[in-house]
Amino acid sequence: MSNALLDDRVPEAIPEQDPCSVYPQVPGIDCQSFQLPPEGLAPEGLQRALRQLRAYQAEKKASFLGFQANQKLDLQELAEYLDYHVNNIGDPFQQGSFGTNSKWMERAVLDYYARLWNAPWPHNPKNPNSYWGYVLAMGSTEGNLYGLWNARDYLSGKFLLYDPRELARLFAASQANESFELPSELLYVQAPLPAGEPEEYFVPVAFYSDSTHYSIVKILRVLGIQAVKVKSTGGPFGPGTIDVKDLVEKVKAYAARKHPILLCFNYGTTFKGAYDDVKAAGEALMPIFKKYGQDSRIIKNPGYKPVERTGYWSHVDGALGAAYMPFLERARVPIPQFDFRLPFVHSISMSGHKWIGAPWPCGIYMTRTKYQLSPTSDPAYIGSRDSTFAGSRNGFSAMILWYYLARNSYGAQTEKAVGLLKLAEQTEKDLWKLQKENWPNLDLQISRSPLSLTILFRQANPRIVAKYSLSNDEIGEGAGKRYYSHIYMMDHARDGRVQRLIEDLKARDAFDVPRDTSRLAAVAEQVLAPELLASDASFAAASGLEPLAVVPLSGRGFQ
Repeated sequence: MSNALLDDRVPEAIPEQDPCSVYPQVPGIDCQSFQLPPEGLAPEGLQRALRQLRAYQAEKKASFLGFQANQKLDLQELAEYLDYHVNNIGDPFQQGSFGTNSKWMERAVLDYYARLWNAPWPHNPKNPNSYWGYVLAMGSTEGNLYGLWNARDYLSGKFLLYDPRELARLFAASQANESFELPSELLYVQAPLPAGEPEEYFVPVAFYSDSTHYSIVKILRVLGIQAVKVKSTGGPFGPGTIDVKDLVEKVKAYAARKHPILLCFNYGTTFKGAYDDVKAAGEALMPIFKKYGQDSRIIKNPGYKPVERTGYWSHVDGALGAAYMPFLERARVPIPQFDFRLPFVHSISMSGHKWIGAPWPCGIYMTRTKYQLSPTSDPAYIGSRDSTFAGSRNGFSAMILWYYLARNSYGAQTEKAVGLLKLAEQTEKDLWKLQKENWPNLDLQISRSPLSLTILFRQANPRIVAKYSLSNDEIGEGAGKRYYSHIYMMDHARDGRVQRLIEDLKARDAFDVPRDTSRLAAVAEQVLAPELLASDASFAAASGLEPLAVVPLSGRGFQ
């Protein structure tokens, strides 16, 4: 529509102040150039903004080191599909009626990872042990959400059922050789508590370590799941590995009260890069599950056949580790097992934008067919079961994952995994050399978990953090608190940028980081009543508040 046809009398909100005076300033970006007036940008203004965008992204990409997101991308062969809307809405194993999809590529990707993670494949709805999964619309956070959501409903005796009255009519029609359509609605029901069992029987409790990704805590809050935090320890797989002894003691206390158990394992923690020993933890817990009946539960819904479910669920957050550790295993590097070889593993999530690399977050969720809440809803208008979390899903993600796997053999990925592990080991040595030769009187706090692609060191100054997009975090409490930066050895790090960072860390001000402690007091003064600021009594007694969860303020270096 031309501007001449627009009615200027239609009301619209006007800015209360200049947005560019309020929003964060971005070096190299003129905020005003990106403001969008009603008439749009003139051609010269659009090109000016695009030049700034290109220069900014190129500069950041050239020195990117702080996060586990592969920046070495080569997707030009797929560029033409940016002019298509490719949508994999619904279940990946039903083609559906949204024609411009890439579900056959998605199925190939899922088969690839089912084979890699030792799950029976291909997906077969008639084989309850075969895998089921889908390519995520987001990263592993969506996979974690979907896995814990399924776990909650599975453990708490929830069911999706056809209405028995409709089924009775369906059966009668079939006996009379008459046509009858399947019911279009499902019942979401809670199974009745088995006779003699306590209320806790259908109240799951989640267990996660203090090194777990913050998304798990957020998801547990959203889903209303009770949770218990477990200590992490050094262990053979690095600082941040779940303490199996502490886990066993805490699970035992809740299993004895008949609570179902939801286990959240890490396979490559985001900041420390540690690996939970999923096999050791599962083997230690199975005798407890057997003792208290969580190894097998028979759940009955009136009018339906009884079903068997486990009274525990193990979810593995393998955002980065699940993608590359199987290739280290092929190089005969001992790794902690995490996949479907372990009978007590129910679900795994993985990010696609990390090891593989993609222009946007994506990932994979995988479980076994028998652990789906079935039947899933089946909306007629999309021609496919609505068995995923997102509904509409970016079909381009499946194309990107497929394209990478088509061009990178097991051998190529194994070589890459070994090469990046060696680069991580060498970088750690180079940092220790930096410590010895340039900073003999300052503890650089260098740390790396075995098998990890991440290296931690003392937090660098803001200039270096910005230049290399470093991730920062605080570890420890009180006098023992330490401030760290970390870097990840991803595919793009093999071009010499690590050496450039180490040269920058030789600067006299490299580790000068201002600490604004006055801000902490200001925050407390803003939100706490004066009587609490001065009180020595316990928090609960002084405030009358009962904490529902402890939510980490940091955990991924985005602060």
